[in-house]
Amino acid sequence: METPNNETNTEHLSFENRIDLSELQESVFKIKQQLQKVIVGQTEMMDLLLVSLLANGHVLIEGVPGVAKTITAKLLSRTINVGFSRIQFTPDLMPSDILGTSIFNVQTSQFEFKQGPIFSSMILIDEINRAPAKTQAALFEVMEEKQVTIDGFTYTMVEPFIVLATQNPIEQEGTYRLPEAQLDRFLFKIVVDYPTADEELEIIIREQALENTTKDSKIETVLDGFKIIEFRALVKQIKIEQNLLKYIANIVVNTRTNSFLYLGASPRASIAILSASKAFAAIEGRDFVTPEDIKRATIPVLQHRVIVTPEREMEGLTSKQIIEQIIEAVEIPR
Repeated sequence: METPNNETNTEHLSFENRIDLSELQESVFKIKQQLQKVIVGQTEMMDLLLVSLLANGHVLIEGVPGVAKTITAKLLSRTINVGFSRIQFTPDLMPSDILGTSIFNVQTSQFEFKQGPIFSSMILIDEINRAPAKTQAALFEVMEEKQVTIDGFTYTMVEPFIVLATQNPIEQEGTYRLPEAQLDRFLFKIVVDYPTADEELEIIIREQALENTTKDSKIETVLDGFKIIEFRALVKQIKIEQNLLKYIANIVVNTRTNSFLYLGASPRASIAILSASKAFAAIEGRDFVTPEDIKRATIPVLQHRVIVTPEREMEGLTSKQIIEQIIEAVEIPR
């Protein structure tokens, strides 16, 4: 009896995805290519932005001024052919400035609703913690339910709909801390660090080479909104085993019983980890979730949803460090 050769064995072990993810992968690659024409480094921020787009979630981008938070969000909107709106939050901003208002039409003798800047597909909110609580609260319904209710009428947002918000963690004068209920509506919190010395040099070289051109002019549109909706439907079909669902649940439940945390994560966090891990798998070209996908999603999903106890905070412990400890403590399914 002949022994099967290596080629036969390899063919026997190979598998094909149930879902064709090649177009999704190619589109993600093209978007990253466009962003990298301008943005140096910050690969983790780009990956998380693309995952949030595929997982149908909003993003809070936190970092000091000048680390490409706003420009990355703007450039991402240019790669996708959808409506874009930018709202600069200030202390005197009113809810009607975001949502819109009813105006009396003298000719028809009726009130007409004039849509605000929130009525778009991709919304960039710059310095979200600059506006007072009343204005921040105007985002609650639209971020969670993709609709706005004004004067008894409900207006539905056009899909795809995503909010990208930025905030500066250092400057606190004239800012209003986001309440936990609003933080919980963001799929990810992306913390943007300073570039390395080599990246800093590359930034300066590229700026010098710009001459009379603008950064925006380098970016090409590679995708439309209909494809985003198609890709989101594919991501939802990604398979995840029952033991991995239990793994997600164990991580989240551990945040509620951890003595280092004053506030644990809500069930919305479990759903967010599930959605994000499926999107990570899709980007890698897999139609199934692995423990690594879950680990990669956990920190950006949880770090803004939990609160460190005052005692541990005084010791210098951060929510990220505690979440890392929880991930290490929870047994990985085999």
